[in-house]
Amino acid sequence: MKLYYSKGACSLSPHIIACEAELPIELIEVDLATKRTKTGEDFLSINPNGYVPVLVLDDGNRLTEGPAIVQYLADQAPGKHLVPSAGTFERYRLQQWLNFIATEIHKGGFGPLFNPATPEAAKKMAIASLTSRLETVAEQLANRAFLLGEHFTVADAYLFVTLGWGAYVDVDISRWPVLVDYVAKISARPAVQKAMTEEGLI
Repeated sequence: MKLYYSKGACSLSPHIIACEAELPIELIEVDLATKRTKTGEDFLSINPNGYVPVLVLDDGNRLTEGPAIVQYLADQAPGKHLVPSAGTFERYRLQQWLNFIATEIHKGGFGPLFNPATPEAAKKMAIASLTSRLETVAEQLANRAFLLGEHFTVADAYLFVTLGWGAYVDVDISRWPVLVDYVAKISARPAVQKAMTEEGLI
């Protein structure tokens, strides 16, 4: 399989899950500014939307959107328990968290802060909304190790990646010690270290 990624972007989440699941994967870096891959491909021919991640399967099928990709990867290694079983209530709880992270934290929260065209007033509103959403996450993690309980899942990989973006846009998570501890715990996982090393992040 091929994973099209950009260093430190949300594509780090499926990269982490591929490492956790011990799946062989070819990494292809994308320059999101030029929409070219490091190998010279026109990335828009891979994903017309122009953003990562994209997973290309051995049979040529493609998946876009991080929450879909991480579930697919995790389902390839059921023994790793990175997602609850399909059809269980816990699987829907996982999808609830993936959607919350994608819409409320990633796109709705950090998205405007990374966009240089966002007016200052809109950035202030985004920070206020993001602060509220991070409070929700901190409450969820107050008495459990991971979002769904005592087991690391794909939702934790996604949340970990987004929490790391705060340092780049002046969103300080140190006001929530539980989030600081959570990030440190996930960062120490061997698969996370491997993915971050492969992307040149550490």
